[in-house]
Amino acid sequence: MQPSNKILITGGTGLIGQELSRKLLHKGYEVSVLSRNKKTDAGIKTYHWDLLNNEIEKEAIETADYIIHLAGANIADKRWTEKRKQVIVDSRVKTAELLYNKVKKSKSRPKAFISASAVNYYGTLTSDRIFNEEDPPAGDFLGETCRKWEQAAKRFEESGVRTVIIRTGIVLSGKGGALAKMLKPVRLGLGAPIGSGRQYMPWIHIDDLCNIYIKAIEDKKMKGAFNAVAPEHTTNKEFMKTLARVHNKPFLAPNVPAAVMKILLGEMAGLLLKGSRISSHKIRSAGYKFLYPGLESALAQQTEKNIM
Repeated sequence: MQPSNKILITGGTGLIGQELSRKLLHKGYEVSVLSRNKKTDAGIKTYHWDLLNNEIEKEAIETADYIIHLAGANIADKRWTEKRKQVIVDSRVKTAELLYNKVKKSKSRPKAFISASAVNYYGTLTSDRIFNEEDPPAGDFLGETCRKWEQAAKRFEESGVRTVIIRTGIVLSGKGGALAKMLKPVRLGLGAPIGSGRQYMPWIHIDDLCNIYIKAIEDKKMKGAFNAVAPEHTTNKEFMKTLARVHNKPFLAPNVPAAVMKILLGEMAGLLLKGSRISSHKIRSAGYKFLYPGLESALAQQTEKNIM
């Protein structure tokens, strides 16, 4: 690893972006982020970008050895109106297109473009199939969103830039995100499966996810899509039961009815009510060894005091 390598991150102020930035700085990389608000944090330079006006500070692109594209509106923040769906798509696709257009006009090219994606690429469904990177995208909203997202990233590949796409499962972090939301009812002794509880929850510890991004930077053989999910396949019922056990809470509540979730969340309820197994074989075959291959150790590492 060359300590002088400069990493430009979009979505750098998010949960994953902050942890990844910290790890990169620790390894000696120079880190900068793109943000709508111009500010400078300790050790991290912030460049301004404006999607509406198609603007990115020129220096951000010209000095980047690697670009990591994490930007994207949170899919679970708000109910999926048609307007919200468009925001979810545009925040991923149009930002990737803006990056590509600026790189194309630049005198320099990054050594690699590494883009986030999601296991929702394979569809919001419960199936007996174990999906791998060779499977086609689904035709539902999230499958189409991921397809367009990855298609925008692949423009870098077509222009000769090594491109890696990280299809991510549910990220487990002690600093917030999905785990904090799931822990709230568990703390109250109300942990319960959602719907049938038989749907799978492909997950990954945030340390493993960040390490996979770092591997994508350093391993020049990595190209194309990789599923970033732990090797252990876990159903919703197993997940919630393990979470309760790790936090010494009862697991006695009845399943939350699917009908209730659909009333509360509308179409977005499918995120919780459905889920299939996702293969991690490709990233393991590329030489990555998971720090947290099993759920219990992953949850135990995230101590209660660290969860927001």
